Amino acid sequence: MNTILGANGAIATQLSKILPEYNKPIRQVSRNPKKVNASDELVSADLLNYEQTEKAVAGSEVVYLLAGLKYDIKVWQRDWPVLMRNVIDACKKHNTKLVFFDNVYAYGLVKGTMTENTPFNPTSKKGEVRAKIATMLLEEIKAANLEGMIVRGADFYGPNVLLSLTHSMVTEKMKAKKTAQWIGNPKAIHTFTYTPDAGKSLALLGNSAAAFNQTWHALTGKEKITGEEYIRIACALAGQPYKIQVLPKFGVKVLGLFIPVLREFVEMMYQFENDYIFDSTKIEKAFNAEATSYKTGIAETLKG
Repeated sequence: MNTILGANGAIATQLSKILPEYNKPIRQVSRNPKKVNASDELVSADLLNYEQTEKAVAGSEVVYLLAGLKYDIKVWQRDWPVLMRNVIDACKKHNTKLVFFDNVYAYGLVKGTMTENTPFNPTSKKGEVRAKIATMLLEEIKAANLEGMIVRGADFYGPNVLLSLTHSMVTEKMKAKKTAQWIGNPKAIHTFTYTPDAGKSLALLGNSAAAFNQTWHALTGKEKITGEEYIRIACALAGQPYKIQVLPKFGVKVLGLFIPVLREFVEMMYQFENDYIFDSTKIEKAFNAEATSYKTGIAETLKG
């Protein structure tokens, strides 16, 4: 049994579409889970409740932790450590392997390329939380209390990824024949992970015994794309002239007065003001795999 904790999110859905290739039954777990495949088992559970988490994990060979919490630092500080502890303890009880899908917040501002060996050096409160929960898992793995791994992705883009910045700033603008937007420095490099590639990476790694007890980066395009280049590709594919409206940090702060998620994002602006280069060479070499090209990925995203 492959169990997905945090069912029906952008990455969870892509993973669910690929896992049947490995002939493993799938259990979808969230407060209100829905089937992706006709044979999926549904379990309703609150991962902040240990008893419910333990029952959801029972009988699982591999658990994929893909849950998300409200994008609010107070919620993150209060709930993420509890959720991670519940999942770790449940996996230990049932001798279940754990695959945690993480972001790059714990790395902080990186001058150069982010790899699996990049040390934790958070420069934000949200980064501090991510470093704390990742360390919780790494310490359990080091102590041989369970088999686990961390798989990280860069910022997402992909079909129907409604919570990504590129969805609201580019995809929706293209569909409405409006000017695309960007935040920070549009000339800074900003690599993105295509959500189907993230799902593929998780399935590959979670079904490879040799991949456990390590950190991996999900398949991500090697092209050092900038915000301007992302929008140029989108405009060309949409048959629209290239135009861009850039929102500086001040503009994001003002919009944050009306849009809570942007208010919470201000401390993460460093990711868009500086080069953000994410490398996935490790998985590419280990599995002879390639990420989807940006042109193909953006084309599929605009169709979604």
